[in-house]
Amino acid sequence: MKQYSHIVFAFVLLIFFAGDIANAQVTFGTGKINVRVGTYGEIRIFTTEGVDTVQHINRISVLAAGNTNQVIDYWNDLDVAIPTELVASPMLSDYEVSGTYNNAYSGLPPNFLVAQNVYGWNDQSFSIVKWDITNQETGTMPVLTGLDIIQYVDETWEDDHIFYDDTNQLLTQFDMHYVGIKILSEPTTSAQVFDWYSGYSDSDADFYSWLYEGTFDTTPLITTPDGGVGILGGTPTTFLPAGSVTFYFAVAVGADETEMIANMQLAEQKFYSITSVESDYNTIPSEFVLEQNYPNPFNPTTKIKFTIPNVETGHAPSVILKVFDVLGNEVATLVNEEKQAGEYEVEFNDTGLPSGIYFYQLRAGVFVETKKMVIVK
Repeated sequence: MKQYSHIVFAFVLLIFFAGDIANAQVTFGTGKINVRVGTYGEIRIFTTEGVDTVQHINRISVLAAGNTNQVIDYWNDLDVAIPTELVASPMLSDYEVSGTYNNAYSGLPPNFLVAQNVYGWNDQSFSIVKWDITNQETGTMPVLTGLDIIQYVDETWEDDHIFYDDTNQLLTQFDMHYVGIKILSEPTTSAQVFDWYSGYSDSDADFYSWLYEGTFDTTPLITTPDGGVGILGGTPTTFLPAGSVTFYFAVAVGADETEMIANMQLAEQKFYSITSVESDYNTIPSEFVLEQNYPNPFNPTTKIKFTIPNVETGHAPSVILKVFDVLGNEVATLVNEEKQAGEYEVEFNDTGLPSGIYFYQLRAGVFVETKKMVIVK
């Protein structure tokens, strides 16, 4: 079992298994931060201070909830499918660590496969992490991806401040340095912060509850000598058998809050850049896709992406993208023209519209799909 307290675990590893750790962990340094990825994909974050490093995150690891009280997590489930390794020639970044992990350690549901890529860039104070999660169950499954975070800002457990910054939509942790963690690929729907306690990670029911709590702990928690825990939940969706979801988040550090937020903004810019490059790898789409708008909720603008495949007739289909209110009244036409095969993105400005729930609908030939979005003013 991997069931130990984080303090005892760290001590045992450092003192008795230093040689094994060196073999199991992979590290890269950008000149500003060092990122260390362990055997089961667990991530640790350090800043570079001259010739030294200072640790700020003890562990970030994946949570993926399936059906009720079924959550794949670091302590109880994860095993190695493809070992953690440093990528020799990264295509999207200056540094990359990859690895793939499954639930073979416990053999308990959900049977998800987690492929992880951790990216870094020279002289930057942030890192971006990508998880491709695949449903290996035989039936359709719900899935909600999230983060299990153990702080260790300035190498101390106690007197760290942890809270969810609702304005910037990120988990903030600070002592002397500031560390921010933000989900990039989908809206955050839950952010829980609490004092670490022995056994907090024992129960799938607890993880499930925190991920689906739907509230945001915006009042700072000042940690005790035992440290603190942060749980971030993304947006629930549905898995088909062999289906997959892609989840991105970023970690940024700074000497103060302003610097950390500025570095997180750079991470967001890089996220849009690398996802655009990834999209270009597949230049001939195979199916119609209407993606969830981002950000959501939003004010005043949001972006909507959709994909048009090659059609059998060889003619470009007529594409219509419209926005409706909850009563079905049309409030905007964003696209109304023929489109060649490819991936597209349009911006929607909510000017003049009140807060509330709206729907956007894509029509292209026989394809029709509608998704919900929320304006908050």
